[in-house]
Amino acid sequence: MSYGDGHHAAPRGSALLVDTRVLRNPPEDPAVRERMLHSNGMVGEVRDYVLATPGASRLVERSVEQLLALLDVPPRSGEQPLRVDVHVVCGGGRHRSVAVAEEIGARARAAGVGCEVEHLHVERPILT
Repeated sequence: MSYGDGHHAAPRGSALLVDTRVLRNPPEDPAVRERMLHSNGMVGEVRDYVLATPGASRLVERSVEQLLALLDVPPRSGEQPLRVDVHVVCGGGRHRSVAVAEEIGARARAAGVGCEVEHLHVERPILT
């Protein structure tokens, strides 16, 4: 689940937290601000911009590795298999967290893990 910390409505519960606030934010880059401000991380151009940030690839890889390691823990006798929530945060919940959450979801599915990706704040107003 992606969300924006600036909306003060973080998802609840235990989760693997992925903090994308260290990545480039399209609205803060004058070269792409006008093109990407009202878009989101599900749009190819925004997604590519965010994932091209130095360190983004490693952040995604490390997050997927941690997710897979958590899922590899065998359930105790009589318990359901483990469910792992992943919370991906950025400032506004529209660009960085959305792009990274989508990428983590795609890589998890490619590894044979069933998952759903939700975006808590992607439709909220843009924070200034």
